[in-house]
Amino acid sequence: MAARIFLTAPGMINLRNMRTIEQTTQEILQLASQQFKLPAGSLAAGDDFYKKLGIDSLQALEMLSRLENHFKIELPDYEMQGVSDFRTLAERIQARL
Repeated sequence: MAARIFLTAPGMINLRNMRTIEQTTQEILQLASQQFKLPAGSLAAGDDFYKKLGIDSLQALEMLSRLENHFKIELPDYEMQGVSDFRTLAERIQARL
């Protein structure tokens, strides 16, 4: 029996590589806890990351830069205005994947 190879045409969605919003959120929480040396599980999706992490805008930019590198995306500044909780951050990242 011959092996079949399926190639994804340009513009088609490859469902095998898609993350769910929950997976994206968990990756963000894990990366943030590692970056700011917090115990795993101490962050939640609804947390305000400025308050929970005790960070300023420069530290938030550093975190966003790490997330962009991790997910291999670019988050435009206009999309990040007003974002301060992990859930909304995950939604913005998810939209770029």
